[in-house]
Amino acid sequence: MGIATRDSLRDWLRAPGSLSRRLARLGERFEVQVLRQGVVPFRALERAALGLPPRGLTVVREVILRVDGEPLVWARSAVHQRATTGPWRALKGLGARPLAHLLYDDPMISRSELQPRRLSRPGHTRRHAARQWQAATGATMSPQMLWSRNSVFSRGGTQLRVMELFAPALTGHRPGRPFP
Repeated sequence: MGIATRDSLRDWLRAPGSLSRRLARLGERFEVQVLRQGVVPFRALERAALGLPPRGLTVVREVILRVDGEPLVWARSAVHQRATTGPWRALKGLGARPLAHLLYDDPMISRSELQPRRLSRPGHTRRHAARQWQAATGATMSPQMLWSRNSVFSRGGTQLRVMELFAPALTGHRPGRPFP
């Protein structure tokens, strides 16, 4: 497979609505593998996207989205810790269900514009995702796995940031169409 570029993943980076639902249409079995859910210090990009103060804690959920056992997306969601006792409390009990169950079934939730972003190979997020990918799949994350999309969901005056990092295996596949 060639290098996954923004152009080859353009449809995935721009696809509106639920990524989980689009991925589920690619095969027979869609799974959410929860890698971590817990409280961690703010990261600068998340703090900025959520409009939070310089110090504080975030509830983070990191997962791998799989279709027919194949890992296709590493995703991280982050919300201010206080919001999990308010508008985002359902996040605590989500377990292995897709985050889409919370985000797209509630008319009170709005979403920002999708923001594609190329990760730096030596950057913290890429290194962290690669460690988790290796531990969860037993395989090294592809060096071409660099393109992500970010968006912020708002509910009740608080925001939740979602970042999705795409595997090169999605290159050339249109969202929602089955693998050949």
